[in-house]
Amino acid sequence: MESGILLAMSFDRYVAICNPLRYATVLTDGRVVCMGMSVIIRSFCMVFPLPFLLKSLPFCKANVLSHAYCLHPDLIRLPCGDITINNIFGLFIVISTFGLDSALILLSYMFILRSVLAITSQEERFKTLNTCVSHICAVLIFYVPMVGVSMVARYGKHAPRYVHTLMSLAYLFVPPMLNPVIYSIKTKEIRRRLCKILFGTKF
Repeated sequence: MESGILLAMSFDRYVAICNPLRYATVLTDGRVVCMGMSVIIRSFCMVFPLPFLLKSLPFCKANVLSHAYCLHPDLIRLPCGDITINNIFGLFIVISTFGLDSALILLSYMFILRSVLAITSQEERFKTLNTCVSHICAVLIFYVPMVGVSMVARYGKHAPRYVHTLMSLAYLFVPPMLNPVIYSIKTKEIRRRLCKILFGTKF
């Protein structure tokens, strides 16, 4: 779901920067609601079949997971039956959600960068790009831990168990912990208080 929300936010940034005069007519309340509902429905349709696919498999091996929560690639290692359908559906989920969303987010920022480079004033360029900083940071703190978990799950089979646990916890807790900081740090009063707490100084 978070991947879809980040995609919707990138579309918001694209319209705001590339078509600012049409922002109010493109992103109407009705369209925003439709985008939100689309994200929810897509997430439900992707996750709903997974328990039923897993339930049909015979589990005859050890039932100890290497992650702190039920990660699908981790779960499908436990059954002793044919997991071809689970693998195909898992790959379909990754491509149609994370893969598609990240590609569209990247495409939107390519159009944004092209529009920004067309601005003659360097100060205006900086101000325009500054409006995207929070979203770019949110994208990074979501996708970087996710890629890390995927790499460890795929290539770190012989890594210590605590490595899998730490990576899964980072993926689970880092984005929701840092998102409020990212989106509030641009507020001067919050930034001033945070700097005072951390460094004992005011900016």
